Amino acid sequence: MQHTAHQRPALGIMFVLMSCSSLQFGAAFAVTLFPLFGALAVSVSRLAIASIVVGSTVWLAARWRARRGDMMPPGPLSWSKEQWRAVVIFGLTFGMMNGFFYCAIDRIPIGLAVAVEFLGPLALASLLTRRMRDAVWVLCALAGMLVLGYEAAVGRDTDYLGLTFALIAGVFWALYIRSSAKVGALVPGASGLAVAMLVGAAFIAPVAAVVPASQPLWNAAQDPVLLLMIFGTAMFASVIPYSAELMALRNLPQQVFSVLMSMEPAIAAIAGWALLNQETGPIRWVAIFLLMTASVGITLTTTKGNSHKQKDDGEDPVPMPLPE
Repeated sequence: MQHTAHQRPALGIMFVLMSCSSLQFGAAFAVTLFPLFGALAVSVSRLAIASIVVGSTVWLAARWRARRGDMMPPGPLSWSKEQWRAVVIFGLTFGMMNGFFYCAIDRIPIGLAVAVEFLGPLALASLLTRRMRDAVWVLCALAGMLVLGYEAAVGRDTDYLGLTFALIAGVFWALYIRSSAKVGALVPGASGLAVAMLVGAAFIAPVAAVVPASQPLWNAAQDPVLLLMIFGTAMFASVIPYSAELMALRNLPQQVFSVLMSMEPAIAAIAGWALLNQETGPIRWVAIFLLMTASVGITLTTTKGNSHKQKDDGEDPVPMPLPE
């Protein structure tokens, strides 16, 4: 994605910061609901509610534009096969990424889960560079994982299933990165996001229905406080961050977006400490720092390499992967 005249970097940076903060603090808020309904059921509910909120907003905006006589963006019924394919793939990766991540933070601290999950987009960035000099950043990421491995070896509270869930979420994070950029380019407005959220919720709902939980999700209808908590989770963990991400992608070059999003593991650790009293500890902070350094380093060196390539042969640079 090239930096075009209509992009506004300052606005894009604001949307990135909004996305990072809202997503991680929203996830910390969702953890409080896991003991009641289970991680997957909470993930389904927030995606479904977020889809309704975003879809309703898009519909109201379209009605307002129609009254003014403005041109309205095409709705889902008029999408092409290419647009529908992109949105469905986006939704599937959306659902799997969120489902596995919520299962991870149900077992391990949020900061640790995000740091491990971060290996997905980092690995994708490493594969796209294809340059030996970027090996130093790969080694930096491996060092971060070795630090986490050391902690797991000497610690007493390591949950290996939680770490596995975080790694799987990282794989789908990498796929989400590619599909979200494509939807942002092919589908105008936020209708693609609304449909993708609904697809993601529908995809993981059958699994959530058979996973045991303390009580079924529909029991929340009897408690206004629980309903408010579920709605708040949907807003802070889905509507605000993902809408902000799509807006950021339209106002920032992808490599700048990646650098800014590299601080997400640190924000997640702070959110876990502030809202859930989760202590990150010096060893995990070292691992988080190494992973963040690797992400920033590989993003910056890839940016330079892409610029040189574009000057030499006139080709478009290889799109940089965008973290969650």
